Amino acid sequence: MLTDYHVHMAETGDLDVDYLKTYIQKAKEEGIEELGISEHAYFFQETSAILSNPWVNNRRTLDFDIYQKMFDEAEKENLPIKMGIEADYMPGKEKEMEAFINAHPFDYVIGSVHWIDDWGIDLAIYREEYEKRDLKEVYRQYFDRVVTLAESGLFDFVGHIDVIKVFGYAPDDREFLREQYVRAAKALASTGTCIEISTAGLRKPVGEMYPDPELLQICKDHGVGIVLCSDAHKPGHIGYKYEQAIELAKSVGYEELHTFEKRVATKHPIG
Repeated sequence: MLTDYHVHMAETGDLDVDYLKTYIQKAKEEGIEELGISEHAYFFQETSAILSNPWVNNRRTLDFDIYQKMFDEAEKENLPIKMGIEADYMPGKEKEMEAFINAHPFDYVIGSVHWIDDWGIDLAIYREEYEKRDLKEVYRQYFDRVVTLAESGLFDFVGHIDVIKVFGYAPDDREFLREQYVRAAKALASTGTCIEISTAGLRKPVGEMYPDPELLQICKDHGVGIVLCSDAHKPGHIGYKYEQAIELAKSVGYEELHTFEKRVATKHPIG
C-alpha cells in the first residue's frame, strides 16, 4: 500500500478534472494506490481570517467552490482521488482554522508550519533571515508551533515536520535538537496526529528527506503513525524517490502506514 497525499496543482495548472487526470495517471505508473490532492489553503478567499500577509495575499485568488467542483466532477467520473487540504497552522487562530476545516468534506487535513510570524521560513526570498537570527531560537520557535499544532487536534498529519532545515541551517547542538524532537513526538502521540515521510527535501537545498532519521525514530518510539508523501507540485513529482522513503520507514521499525477517508485513519502494511 503506497500513498501520496501531499500534492498540489494550482501552481502549475488549473484546478480541473483534465489536469487532475494527469496526476492520476502518474500515480498509477508509480504504483501509488491512494492519491490525494491537498492544495494550499491560502489560495482560497475563505482562509483570509487565518493567514494574511503580502506574500500570501498576492496568491489568494481562488474561491473554494472551484476546488470542490473538481472533486465533485471527479466523483461523477469515478476517478480514484482523495480530497485533502494543506493548511498553514497559525497560533491563536485555532477557532478560525477549525471553522474552515469543518465547513468542507475533507478526507484528510495536513497541518504545516511555513511561517514564524511574518517570516516565510521555507521561501527563498527570506533565506537570508537564517543568517541574522540565533538558530537555537529559530528552532525553538518553530517546534513551539509544531507542538501546539499537534495539541490542537485539528489535523490528521503534519507536513514536512522539520522543514525548518530546508536551506541547511541547523544548530550544532544535537542534544538541543533531540529535545525539540521529543517534545514534538509527545504532542503528536497525545492526539494521534501522524507525520509524513516526505521525499520533497531531496529536491530542496538541504538534499535530504523529511524528517531527520533521529526525529523519525523518536516518533516511532512514541507511537506516532506515518503516511508517505512527495509534496508534488507537478505530475512528475508523484511518488518521487519513494524507494528511499520506504527504506527510511523500515530502518526505524515502521511496518504500517495510514490511509484516510472522511478524516478516519486506517492502518495498512507498508509491503
